[in-house]
Amino acid sequence: MTTSPQALGKTVDDHTRCEHYSTELDIIAIRFYCCARYYPCHLCHAEWAEHPAQQWPRAKWNQPAILCGACQTELTIETYLGVDECPECTAAFNPGCKAHSSYYFAVGESL
Repeated sequence: MTTSPQALGKTVDDHTRCEHYSTELDIIAIRFYCCARYYPCHLCHAEWAEHPAQQWPRAKWNQPAILCGACQTELTIETYLGVDECPECTAAFNPGCKAHSSYYFAVGESL
C-alpha cells in the first residue's frame, strides 16, 4: 500500500488548502524543486522551509510535481498547466493559480 504525499505548511483541511489560499478551488499542492516536498503555496514554503524556493526547470516539467487535493493524484507540471481540472477526478482547479506560475516553474525557459 502506498501513501499519498502530505502537504506541509499551514493547511486548513485535507484538500491541501492553506491559510493563504483557501477558496473552494484551491486544492493543489506543489512539490518544490528545491526540497521535493509538497506545499500548498509559495508563502507556506517561505514560512516553513529553511531555504529559498527554486523553480522547476522547463526540461523537468514531465515529472510529477502537482498534487490534487481532492483525489491525491500526482500530475506532471505539463499536464497541470494544460488543464483546468484534475484529469482523474474532474475537481476544478483555481485558474488564478496559473498567475503565480513563475514562483514555481521557470516559465521563460525553453526546452
